[in-house]
Amino acid sequence: MRRRVALLGLALALLAPAAVRAADAVDMLLVLAADVSRSVTEPKFKLQREGAAAAISHPDVVRAMTSGPNRRIAVCFIEWATAGMQNIVIDWTVIGDGVSARSFGDRLVEAPRSFAGSTSISGAIDFSVSRLEQAPFRSEKRVIDISGDGNNNSGRPVTAARDDALAKGITINALVILTPPEESFRPEHTNPPGGLEKYFKDNVIGGDGSFTLVAQGHESFGRVLTKKLIQEVAHAPGPEIAVAQ
Repeated sequence: MRRRVALLGLALALLAPAAVRAADAVDMLLVLAADVSRSVTEPKFKLQREGAAAAISHPDVVRAMTSGPNRRIAVCFIEWATAGMQNIVIDWTVIGDGVSARSFGDRLVEAPRSFAGSTSISGAIDFSVSRLEQAPFRSEKRVIDISGDGNNNSGRPVTAARDDALAKGITINALVILTPPEESFRPEHTNPPGGLEKYFKDNVIGGDGSFTLVAQGHESFGRVLTKKLIQEVAHAPGPEIAVAQ
């Protein structure tokens, strides 16, 4: 009898790690990294936050998130500004149905703004990489989704941060928010030579299937993010697409 119990215990001990690993598997690890630098005014910030919450809980996005073999992804939402200024708004959360998606969106809307400052895209990428490396879930697909309305003007060169992330097999996509020159207090920041979309394509995105989408202002942020998440999560084709709203 004791021998049977001992053998049963040994069998359970051997099986447990595999079960835990299977339970931790998700179809994607996704960091949503939102720009909250000074150029993002309070009205723009509100549109951005509410748009992100609406996009994450959109039925088409939920269907995309639950379409993979594990039928769920894990999402982490951070906000960033100056180098050294990054904040985890919502830490790693599994989204596998409409209820969990709506809960994530509700928490996002209720959370206070993290801060304001300069624009360190490089700092945002570095911080996002650290979040991916510390995630309590596992997936072969790891993605950083950067949204921003200006070029990198704080911290180390953005191309160095991008290249370090790509070397680890991480994909970086971008949602570029355009600002009319007449509405910008620093046109050289929000409208660099060649345009902000080109800047992000040349300096920020990279990796397997990376792409950029464009929002014509914060008013269309949520609509464009909805399209972006569907393409991102469902592995839709099309490497670089600009969508005007």
